[in-house]
Amino acid sequence: MTAAELAAELEVSERTITRDALALSEAGVPVYADRGRAGGYRLVGGYRTRLTGLARGEAEALFLSGLPEALRDLGLADAASAARLKVSAALTPSLRDAPEAVGRRFHLDAPAWYQEPETPELLAPVADAVWDDRPVRARYLRGDGEVERELQPYGLVLKAGVWYLCARAGGSFRTYRVDRFTEVVVADGERFERDPGFDLAAFWSERSAEFARSLLRAEVVLRLTPAGARRLPYVTDRAAAEEALAGATQGAADGRVTVTLPVENEEVAFGQLLGLGPEAEVLSPASLRERFAQAAHALAGIYR
Repeated sequence: MTAAELAAELEVSERTITRDALALSEAGVPVYADRGRAGGYRLVGGYRTRLTGLARGEAEALFLSGLPEALRDLGLADAASAARLKVSAALTPSLRDAPEAVGRRFHLDAPAWYQEPETPELLAPVADAVWDDRPVRARYLRGDGEVERELQPYGLVLKAGVWYLCARAGGSFRTYRVDRFTEVVVADGERFERDPGFDLAAFWSERSAEFARSLLRAEVVLRLTPAGARRLPYVTDRAAAEEALAGATQGAADGRVTVTLPVENEEVAFGQLLGLGPEAEVLSPASLRERFAQAAHALAGIYR
């Protein structure tokens, strides 16, 4: 059929026919063009679209098609595009607009507000190792310096714009921030046997909760106004704040309460609690109370 005939049949422009025929051909569908007066577009005889024709990478990328930024970071944008094209071709005519209809109605924006996410430099080799079950030798930045680890990479998690690797190291599963890897060497021709009982979603849920709790290594004692008590869960760890408020002791008749709040350290607590302004008074530790007194004095000088 000519481009004009196809355009009339499908109620689109000839430019769209030309573009889509090229896209189909690049995706592996045997459409080709014959030039000349008797020419047009042809499909190889007997060809049928089957979803079993999806390449492995395309099939895996299809399940991430609602995460365009993640696909780009993992280098799977082209595979996902080809997979969507093949799936669309396999749908009945009445359903072929379904992918486009969904794309117009739903979009996931993973990073948090006021953050400009950056793709980790070594995400691509880490992702390749995850896909192919290949062990890696990696160098990783920790608080006390750089360490080297032999890892079996099981899965990647994108949390608030930050990529994390869940991997087995020394017989136990651990979590690593991908942007802290300084070197990743993927084993060539070697694969590890995955633990069939490993559940990435369940592991992440458990470890992220443990990680949040493990960060809270210090405590501060606060006296809060009713407004400060309401706002506390929004400026610090919500679970820690709710637990502290549940154990609060009632103070004066003005409704103030005293709480003992787990925090990461004094530096972090200062930045978080400063947002409560006069709705919170630090009672201890003395060093943090003094720091707030100095900040209050400086602010008073500015606004006097």
